[in-house]
Amino acid sequence: MYRIGFGYDVHQFSPNRQLWLGGICIPSERGLLGHSDADVLLHALCDALLGSLAMRDIGYHFPDTKGNEYDGIDSKILLAQCINMVREQGYELSNADITVCAQAPKLSPYIDAMRESVARVLQVPVGCISIKATTTEHLGFVGREEGIAAYATVLVYPKE
Repeated sequence: MYRIGFGYDVHQFSPNRQLWLGGICIPSERGLLGHSDADVLLHALCDALLGSLAMRDIGYHFPDTKGNEYDGIDSKILLAQCINMVREQGYELSNADITVCAQAPKLSPYIDAMRESVARVLQVPVGCISIKATTTEHLGFVGREEGIAAYATVLVYPKE
């Protein structure tokens, strides 16, 4: 039985932080605020993977209330743990479709590197990972350049 998962995440911009998206560092004057590296794309993807099998969300599995355990953690580690949880339930990732909403910086030059990074962590062909970037035409918090949002959808299937 195929299962679909959906994830959403948002982080606000913060000075003096690196901008991590899709597991790579993007040149930017500001990064995103968060307990981890605040990789909004990977967080949305984690939630989609967990949601596909009704395994709650990233905050449940990796809470920011556990002291320094996840403080500044590389979100690729969290993503690897999420795909392992999916595999432990007997499922495999078919594909992921991710949209990042950011007025700035422009992300198009980094899409291929992000796709490769995500595919490497999930141990799937890069063709299974779609990443798109869009603006919000200067509307809302994204349009005012206050933060970045990401949406992710995944399809998982049972391993034989």
